[in-house]
Amino acid sequence: MNKPLRRIAIFCGILILALLVRTNYLQYVRADELNTRDENRRVRIERYAHERGAIVVDGKAVTGSVETESSDFKYKRSWKDGPMWAPVTGYSSQAFGSTQLESIEDGILTGNDDQLFFDRTLSMFTGEKKQGGNVVTTLNGAAQKAAFEGLGKKKGAAVALDPQTGAILALASTPSYDPSTFAGNSEKDSAAWEKLLKDEDKPMLNRALRETYPPGSTFKVVTAAAALENGLYDSIDESTNSPLPWTLPQSTTPLSNEGNIPCKNASLRNALKYSCNTVFGKMSDDVGNEKMIEQANKFGFNKQVFTPTRAEASVYPEDNRPQNALAGIGQASNRTTPLQMAMVASAIANDGKLMQPYMVAARQAPSLDNVYTAEPKELSQALSAENAQKIQQMMETVVDSGTGTRAKIDGVTVGGKTGTAQHGLNNSEKPYAWFISYAKTAEGSPVAVAVVVEDGQANRDDISGGGLAAPIAKSVMEAVLDSK
Repeated sequence: MNKPLRRIAIFCGILILALLVRTNYLQYVRADELNTRDENRRVRIERYAHERGAIVVDGKAVTGSVETESSDFKYKRSWKDGPMWAPVTGYSSQAFGSTQLESIEDGILTGNDDQLFFDRTLSMFTGEKKQGGNVVTTLNGAAQKAAFEGLGKKKGAAVALDPQTGAILALASTPSYDPSTFAGNSEKDSAAWEKLLKDEDKPMLNRALRETYPPGSTFKVVTAAAALENGLYDSIDESTNSPLPWTLPQSTTPLSNEGNIPCKNASLRNALKYSCNTVFGKMSDDVGNEKMIEQANKFGFNKQVFTPTRAEASVYPEDNRPQNALAGIGQASNRTTPLQMAMVASAIANDGKLMQPYMVAARQAPSLDNVYTAEPKELSQALSAENAQKIQQMMETVVDSGTGTRAKIDGVTVGGKTGTAQHGLNNSEKPYAWFISYAKTAEGSPVAVAVVVEDGQANRDDISGGGLAAPIAKSVMEAVLDSK
C-alpha cells in the first residue's frame, strides 16, 4: 500500500473509532441524562402512555388517570376531591411538572422505580402493559374531611398526628386548589395555572408545611417543659413567684395579660389555664435563651422535617433577654409551622417521646404486593415522661375549665392549649388563632392536632384561639376516635 492510501486508511480508522466512542458515550454514559431531558419528547410521550399508579387513603384511591383528547400524551392525572387532597398529594401536570408525593414517589407511580424491576421484567414475558405502583398513605379520610371542612373558606391549616407512631392522619390547607384543572397541557390548563399563580390568597401554598407563624400562647407548653426540665419547679401547683405587673428585662415596658385574669404568683397549672403572659415571659427569662433553644430543638425546632414532603424549619432564635422573654410566649421572632406544633402536642401526649412524622405507610407493586412498609421512628425524648404527664394535667385543665372548653369530647380526656398570635404592626391586623390538643383513651393517645386560622375574627374575650380553632380540632379528634 502506498503512503497516501495508508494515511487515508489510518484517518478513516480514526474516524470510525471516534464514532464508536461517541456512540458508546451517548448510549451508556449519558443515557440517563438524555432520557430525562425535558427536550426529549419521546420519553415524555412514553411517560404518559400508560395509567399512573394511585395514591391511596383508607384503602381507596384518591387519584386516577383519564384519557386526554387530541394529545400525543395519552393519559393525564385526575383527583377525587382534589382541593381536599392537594396539600397531601401535590400535583402532577403534563405541562408544569409535579410536587409533593406526586413528585417524591414518581418512580413508584410511573412504574419506573428499581423496586418494581421484577414486575417490569415479568411483564416483558407476559405481554401485559406497563403499570404504575401505588403509594399507600397514613391519612385518615374522615379526619382530613373534618379538617378541610372545618377550615372552610378561611385561610389556615390543620395537622393531625398519631403520637404513638408519628403517622400523619390529616394535613389540610385552605384555600386550596384542584390539581385536575391543570393536569394536561392544553391552553385551558395553562389558563388555570396562570390564574392560580396570580391569586392573592395563594391557594397553592401548603400552609400546613411551608408557612411559618408566630405560635402565640400555644408555645407556652414548650416554655413550661423547659422550666420543668431545668428544675425551676417541682410541682405544677406551686407558686411561680411571678409579680404583676412584670417588666421585660433591660426595659421599662411592662408585659401585659389579656383581660382581668389571676396571674400574680400563679401556679403553672393556672398560668396555662388562664394563659398568663407575665408568668411565661418571666419563666422564659429565668430559663435563659440557651436553654430555651435547647428545649425547642428537642421538639423539632430549628431543623427541616421531611414527611417525606419537606416542611419549613420552625425557628426559636438566638436573641437578647427582652426578645427571649417574648419568644417564650410565642411572639417576637419565634416562628413555627402547624406541623411543628402538632409535633409538640404529640410528644407531650406520648409521655415525652417525639416520633418522626410520616405520611407514606407502604409502596405497592402493580400486583398490590408491598415493596416497602414504613417503620415508626423515634426522633427524640423531648422531655421526661414525668414532666410530660405534668403538662398533660395542665393542658387537660385548660380544656376542662380554662380557655379550651370548646374542645371537650364527652367520655374522652382531652388536653389543649389556645393561642392568639399578634399579627401586623402593633397588632393592627387580624390575629392568628391557634389551638393544639390531643385526645387520650385507656390505650394512650391516638391523635394530636394543631390548627391555625389566619384571618378569622378571633374573639379577644376568649383570650386565645379557643372560639375559632378549638372546634376544628375537636371535629378532627372525633373523626379519628370514631374510626378506631
